[in-house]
Amino acid sequence: MVSHKEFETAGKAPGLQIWRIENMDLKPVPKNLYGNFYKGDAYLLLYTTTAPSYYIHMWMGNECSQDESGAAAIFSTQLDDFLGGGPVQFREVQNNESLTFLGYFKSGIKYKQGGVASGFHHVLTNDVDVKRLLHIKGRRAIRATEVEMSWSSFNKGDCFIVDLGKDIYQWCGSDCNRFERLKASQLAIDIRDNERNGRAKLIMVEDGTEPDALTKDIYQWCGSDCNRFERLKASQLAIDIRDNERNGRAKLIMVEDGTEPDALTKIWRVEGGERVPVDPSTYGRFFGGDCYLILYSYKQGSREQHIIYTWQGLKSTQDELAASAFLTVQLDDSMGGAPVQVRVTQGQEPPHLMSLFKGKPMIIHTGGTSRKDGQTKTGSTRLFHIRQSSSRATRAVEVEPSASNLNTNDVFVLKSSDCVFVWKGAGASDEERVAAKYVVSVLGGQSTDLAEGKEPAGFWSALGGKKGYQTSSTLRNMVKPPRLFGCSNKTGRLMVEEVPGDFTQSDLATDDVMLLDTWDQIFLWIGKEANEVEKTESPKIAKDYVDSDPSGRRGLPITTIKQGAEPPTFTGWFQAWDPHMWDTDPLEKIRARF
Repeated sequence: MVSHKEFETAGKAPGLQIWRIENMDLKPVPKNLYGNFYKGDAYLLLYTTTAPSYYIHMWMGNECSQDESGAAAIFSTQLDDFLGGGPVQFREVQNNESLTFLGYFKSGIKYKQGGVASGFHHVLTNDVDVKRLLHIKGRRAIRATEVEMSWSSFNKGDCFIVDLGKDIYQWCGSDCNRFERLKASQLAIDIRDNERNGRAKLIMVEDGTEPDALTKDIYQWCGSDCNRFERLKASQLAIDIRDNERNGRAKLIMVEDGTEPDALTKIWRVEGGERVPVDPSTYGRFFGGDCYLILYSYKQGSREQHIIYTWQGLKSTQDELAASAFLTVQLDDSMGGAPVQVRVTQGQEPPHLMSLFKGKPMIIHTGGTSRKDGQTKTGSTRLFHIRQSSSRATRAVEVEPSASNLNTNDVFVLKSSDCVFVWKGAGASDEERVAAKYVVSVLGGQSTDLAEGKEPAGFWSALGGKKGYQTSSTLRNMVKPPRLFGCSNKTGRLMVEEVPGDFTQSDLATDDVMLLDTWDQIFLWIGKEANEVEKTESPKIAKDYVDSDPSGRRGLPITTIKQGAEPPTFTGWFQAWDPHMWDTDPLEKIRARF
């Protein structure tokens, strides 16, 4: 069996590994540049779950050569053989990637001009000589394509990112909508935090209000009132900048996941603008109102390598978000600027991060320790929702102690002032049951196991009374995983686009109608800002979706619900549903991180 040296680390830890084909050989892509693909190249990707199971993807850019695509196919076969012939294989083509592939990159993927044959390399972060224009497309599957740095590349209906190294401008066309602005903002933050290690400044620019600093740097940036002579002069200046721009590239630093026994994990919580060490005995336990820095260090040969995860709770404050970005840069500087940085939002933790807690479930408490008066006071009654994701990562998230939050497919731990219950839904997995025991050990007390349907009166009393909850057995007897689609006419015609990867509540676009397919039922969720065309046409789309299903499903019930009035039969498909999520404008929340 042929074995490449790069295969020595393949599949050893959960998560994603990416290699580029360079001179008919495999070269690892730095982790902080995952999601960046050169149009002229071919890539090999391996995704490993904790089971373990393996998914191999060959990605071909639109401009890659036959030799490179052929080499990718050969390495794919060799990697499959090395892993025992069990992996699922995918062939991915630029702009037509599978949903499985897109799901690895929740912030979006970026197509870059050139390739290894033309001297373009995956360079180290902090490259201040960058000058590129990214055209952002998509509302669910986000793609950012590098285009010519010219006003002719812009249009009023989309968002663009002008990346100038130290400064990153997000330009919003006058006709683009709020959800597109939100997704573009997330991508801009991803470039700053991962490609620039937090060292770039983010600037929001509206169509027609471009600052002088931007118009001087961008190639041929012309306002809507520019005349032909001004455009000519701008073109001459753009050519001069292009011809005299430096082509030097920074040194590559490769970092791979490490599972060596001497690997070390350190965690700090952001408090008062400072890093406060977290007690190692509590590693894996987080507060949704806080931000954390997680440093993972390991040896690769004789060299020590580092990864910094910046974990941001969904309820963390603007001050904490800003402080976490500053402290990440500070920690990076103290280590010579070498660590890979990964920004993580609660609920979107990558498998490698989850694997650092030695098989224990991740526990997310409500509230936080960084509040003005210190630790948030815990309630007398607490309820934790325990669920295993499709990547087999298990989370225990504290939710409002109400019976309506129960779910027949999961496990819950209920702690009141005088008792602790472990409630096991009929469809709960063995892993979720084991995780519940660990949660009990953290909360303290002796627990009583309850099977669904055999609850004592004290259980319902602690939850404020018996209420309806998610009782669908579809998750338990899953024929196919649930699927979430967005129905939007923001492009001028009504489009249906699937949300890639594991979906969360934040994937529900408030200016769209969303379609949730749970196999035996279809839900239409009406966002408060959805327009009349979307509201009127979506029921027909839902019916056509069912009638045209090749599996032969017919006559499925289609339930229409409105934002803010979601029943448990709908919310039960999302772990730790937050009824207050939209009390604050999502766009304003993401902008606060600029």
